[in-house]
Amino acid sequence: MMAYTDLLINTCTIKRLVQGPGVDSYGNPDVSWTDVLNQACRLSSPKGREIKVGAEVVIADYLLFLEDIDITEQDRVVIDSVTYEVLLVVRRQNGVGDHHVEAYLRTVR
Repeated sequence: MMAYTDLLINTCTIKRLVQGPGVDSYGNPDVSWTDVLNQACRLSSPKGREIKVGAEVVIADYLLFLEDIDITEQDRVVIDSVTYEVLLVVRRQNGVGDHHVEAYLRTVR
């Protein structure tokens, strides 16, 4: 029998926006995307699923499957040098507790 983790055939890097200790030339805090976690994952296409982000409706380019990890809609994901914006995070349960995470993504342009 195949386990869920056996299906996670890609490797992705979860990145989070963090404020640095310094400021830029306009006096705003320095911000940068920092690696939070390298994680096994599986990237697939959701066939153009519409996702509501605030008042805007956007089309998700991809669906990412992960183990039950800390990921939010403010994060980014990098897979094979391509950066994706996390549009929606859905936590799935198996009847006992949290089982895995599905994250809808779009390519950062």
